[in-house]
Amino acid sequence: MRTTLVAVGCVVIFMSAAVAGGAEAPRTVAGVTLGQPIRNFAGIVVMETALPVRYAENLYEVETRPIEGFKTGLVSYGTCQKDHPVVRIKLKYADSSRAFFDELIGRFKKAFGEPDEYRGDPFQNVIGWKWAFTDPSSNRVSMILQHNAMDEDEKMGNALKLTLLSALEEDARCYQKKATEQGEKFKHRRGGLALKPGVSGWDRYLPK
Repeated sequence: MRTTLVAVGCVVIFMSAAVAGGAEAPRTVAGVTLGQPIRNFAGIVVMETALPVRYAENLYEVETRPIEGFKTGLVSYGTCQKDHPVVRIKLKYADSSRAFFDELIGRFKKAFGEPDEYRGDPFQNVIGWKWAFTDPSSNRVSMILQHNAMDEDEKMGNALKLTLLSALEEDARCYQKKATEQGEKFKHRRGGLALKPGVSGWDRYLPK
């Protein structure tokens, strides 16, 4: 009897852990998969459009080709690591209506459970829901589904942002390490005695 109770208890604990773990972390949308090399999606993205991401010099962002059901798409990839992995996918849906968003959010909840955080404003001019996932290998994925009807500073309509946070942070660390090493090399190269400008006193500080 005791053995049976222990076994049942273990099953209950296992089931509770499975529920707490939530759905499997999503990685693929519109044919692009987070964590894979950007070269794998040469038929989906237009590499000629690649530009550095502002305030994140290690990342480049590239436009997607036209994809059915979506108006626009941007894919970000790291440039420091060898394989240049995809770290973020941003898509704007072709249907910008609130009705489409309501249907979409219902399907997201059914597939991935309730979101972890509300990311919109109190007046629902912008409605945003965020899910956070961690897979068995401790890779962290963030997913944000947004509807924007009024805020011109945000993407209008319905948009999805899927980010592999662990890969994004790893590429940033790689870039920072290389930048620090490069800075040290440059500092050593420019060492030695300070040059004398040929004038003394305050005159050395003033342009002529």
